[in-house]
Amino acid sequence: MRALCKLKAIEVKNAAYQGKTLKLSDGGGLLLLVNEHGRYWRYRYRHAGKQKELALGRYPEVSLAEARTRHGEARKLVEQGIDPVKHRQARREATEQAATNTFEVIAREWWQDVHQHAVTASHAGRNLRRLELHAFPQLGRQPISEITPPELLKTLRHIEASGSIETAHRVKTLCSQVFRFAIATGRGERDPAQDLQGLLKPTQTRHHPAITDPKEIGQLLRTLDCYQGHPVTRYALQLAPLVFVRPFELRTMRWAALDLETGEWEYTPSKNGQPMITPLPRQALSILREIECLTGRGTYVFPGARDQNRPMSENTVRAALVRLGYIDQMSGHGFRATARTLLVERLDYPIEVVEMQLAHAVRDPNGRAYNRTTYLAQRREMLQRWADYLDELRSDAGHP
Repeated sequence: MRALCKLKAIEVKNAAYQGKTLKLSDGGGLLLLVNEHGRYWRYRYRHAGKQKELALGRYPEVSLAEARTRHGEARKLVEQGIDPVKHRQARREATEQAATNTFEVIAREWWQDVHQHAVTASHAGRNLRRLELHAFPQLGRQPISEITPPELLKTLRHIEASGSIETAHRVKTLCSQVFRFAIATGRGERDPAQDLQGLLKPTQTRHHPAITDPKEIGQLLRTLDCYQGHPVTRYALQLAPLVFVRPFELRTMRWAALDLETGEWEYTPSKNGQPMITPLPRQALSILREIECLTGRGTYVFPGARDQNRPMSENTVRAALVRLGYIDQMSGHGFRATARTLLVERLDYPIEVVEMQLAHAVRDPNGRAYNRTTYLAQRREMLQRWADYLDELRSDAGHP
């Protein structure tokens, strides 16, 4: 052992530069290099037939004992045929890569490059906020490839403990999408969220309140016609049952997307993101022509009350229904359930045509998504019949 450990601590301590570089050997290639700049530990070795040198630190920050420990580790690598210099470079690169491939960095990249283009701006914003509040504090700084199922579960359990069970499920889904994005871009190997199936408390399904009884629908329509609030809100209430789109799609309807001559509205549904053409029945066109006198010079058919350059608030239709006494009976989204139920059960329309009009992800037998004009003629006839049927219910002459 002494053949290797030639130096004494006092020799190292007293070594000083005296006009020329001094090299003190501790054996086995370990040197203390003394020059005008200070004292440095070096390990000289041969690898692949070449003389090489590895820096082991500066004295006194690295003591003699610590230098020998580092020297021993490096010698083992050489004995295994590994170049200590390249090994150190690889570790440094791995550390740097891990620092740039943290969960938060990749999640924000996924959101920027993928998610915000796949969903509506408001939905994308809510999901980013969910990650910022619930995932980044616990997982954000960790290299994404090192996050384990138990760590992810601990994060989700913390959300559950606050009573936000649905949020826990949503965050799990978002994290899973981030992990899959990391795999696809070569920075992850697996999705730990897949190991957590069935481990979260189940969410309670909440259905949007909707009226499906024809007689009650007739009364609702008459009530909507008598709404005494802002006229733009009244028009929105009257148009909603006729087109039964999602509330977001209704309130962000743009004049530029409407062709009142052909009776068509082209828009991108907020869920599946596939462009769609919706035929407009005569009754809808009549309402739109009346609204045009009020808002036709702006961007939105239903602009906000305070800012004409922004769409109507997401709470406007809901608040109006509450004012009309339908707080637990009907919602803006409920018009979709009403139409789906009655179009199939009362008017006998094929479910696939109704689903297409609802902008659900309908596919053909070969698994291909239908395009925006699929069933266009059938949907045009169906929507006109639906509007006529609503008129019958409104007049109290068409219900069973």
